Amino acid sequence: MASSSYPTIFHNIIPRPWPVSTRLRRCHVTFCSLKEEKNGQGEPDEQRATKTVFVAGATGNTGKRIVTQLLSKGFNVRAGVRDVDSAKNNFPNNDAKIQIVKADVTEGAAKLSEAIGNAEAVICATGFRPSLDFLAPWKVDNFGTVNLVDACRSIGVNRFILISSILVNGAAIGQLLNPAYIVLNVFGLTLVAKLQAEQYIRKSGINFTIVRPGGLRNDPPSGNIVMEAEDTLFEGSISRDQVAEVAVEALLYPEASYKVVEIVTRENAPKKSFQELFASVK
Repeated sequence: MASSSYPTIFHNIIPRPWPVSTRLRRCHVTFCSLKEEKNGQGEPDEQRATKTVFVAGATGNTGKRIVTQLLSKGFNVRAGVRDVDSAKNNFPNNDAKIQIVKADVTEGAAKLSEAIGNAEAVICATGFRPSLDFLAPWKVDNFGTVNLVDACRSIGVNRFILISSILVNGAAIGQLLNPAYIVLNVFGLTLVAKLQAEQYIRKSGINFTIVRPGGLRNDPPSGNIVMEAEDTLFEGSISRDQVAEVAVEALLYPEASYKVVEIVTRENAPKKSFQELFASVK
């Protein structure tokens, strides 16, 4: 159950003030300020190889892909998992750039602060598992995300990427009867839980990018990424590999800061660089 310090589910969530003990030396370290200078080919340098990212939900279908993308680009990774021993089979055991750490987002901000450790950014790829517990979406997708944000603020981590979903704001944009909106809310109002977590992030003062993908596919990437502003896309799907790529690339470009982006893929969409995609969303 959520602790008494959690906000009431159906009220606006207001972040708590930054604690005085925040490590101010890290408050000014953001991945936008750490973004590498471009070389002659317009690609980032490899200076980011010494930077560390914490991934919550690292053994999930999308989380594993995010970890793989980060490692392939030279990042150090703190892979947050609920069961460290079983998670070891999911990742290379001879890669010094990955550290598997215990992290259950439902257990509160203090423990998560320890798990985040020396990371300069957090990517949240958690998601509840369907069950008869209709509070599960709130425990994970709402309170769990709030716990992560509070942990970041308590230790001065100022870059946060959240994997959310299109249609989270469906009730406000005329999509109440959209079949996808109905299905995704069957288990405990999942999209409502995600939306309130998004609102908490946006009020927190942390440099955020909220990525709202369409229907998630496990198959390899196909088509080009279409990126739109919030509450714009009502249908479509995308490979989890491309979602992971968007999440990682968001760390590198200032154009991704303080934005909510919705993504799907389309075969006939023009191919654009990630910088162009993020810049196109106002």
